[in-house]
Amino acid sequence: MYIVMNKRLFLLMAFFVAAGAALRAQWDVQFSDYTALKSFYNPAVSGTDGMLNVNATYSMQMGGYDDTPATMYVGADLPVYFLSPRHGVGLSFLNDNAGIFSTTELGVQYAYNLKIGKKGRLAIGFHGGLMTESIDLSGMELEDNSDPAFPSSQQKGNKVDLGTGLYFYHPKVWLGVSARHLLAPTLMIGETNDLEIPRTFYLMGGCNIKLKNSLLSVQPSFLVQSDLDEWREDVQCKLAYENGDKKFYGGVGYSLDTSVTFLLGGVFHGIGLGYSYQLYTGGVGLINGSHEVVLGYRTDLDLFKKGRNKHKSVRWL
Repeated sequence: MYIVMNKRLFLLMAFFVAAGAALRAQWDVQFSDYTALKSFYNPAVSGTDGMLNVNATYSMQMGGYDDTPATMYVGADLPVYFLSPRHGVGLSFLNDNAGIFSTTELGVQYAYNLKIGKKGRLAIGFHGGLMTESIDLSGMELEDNSDPAFPSSQQKGNKVDLGTGLYFYHPKVWLGVSARHLLAPTLMIGETNDLEIPRTFYLMGGCNIKLKNSLLSVQPSFLVQSDLDEWREDVQCKLAYENGDKKFYGGVGYSLDTSVTFLLGGVFHGIGLGYSYQLYTGGVGLINGSHEVVLGYRTDLDLFKKGRNKHKSVRWL
């Protein structure tokens, strides 16, 4: 069948053909500043650091092209102190758009954690949510509009989604392993199309190395993700200056055969703002990278303990 596409859709498809080798695409969104959004990858993070954490993120990938992927994510988690032992809960919302495809996820998270030593926590977490996928072909002109393989109106499908994770937290080091889409759900979109979502696995960790006699710290981290067919490995290092409730950081990240990322941000009185630019090392060129902005807020909710909370969060490492 001969298909007449509009200019924007044609450019989008041509771009994905050119960039496919560099992006090593998987289903889940790849955030550049993944250390600020750990609860997205691992539900066991929820409430583990003893703080209320709220993060809002907007990511625009492959800048300069039309109809390229754009993602908005909002997540919040907090400890539940009136239960014993400590529990954590979280909520999340994700909207991801790429050309004719749109994905929406609404999720809830629960974590059960145990104290390890004086400041450490070991947690197990669970995620449950509803995933909705839609396809809108209104931007395409078909020679035969009666072809059932190309519905003329927007088609949607939804499915329950589950995830789980383990997470160890300490003010100086953190490590987590998790899985999303445990049921490998298949979404029926309309009457003739189905979409299978692969299970995705994550291993991530990092540490906070305080420099001697200084307000500076070095904060390396890593993220490995795979659906067992494709793999992506990211390493990242930030240099942070922290003085009381004020913090500023800059950093660089690298993903093998994919990209180099530059990060910059700060935290002031619990309000954080970060920006990152992911520069692809192949396919799309130097100026068509991904832009990401993270806005965060965190505060201590434990009204029952004596004194202030002395440990530091690793959400903005």
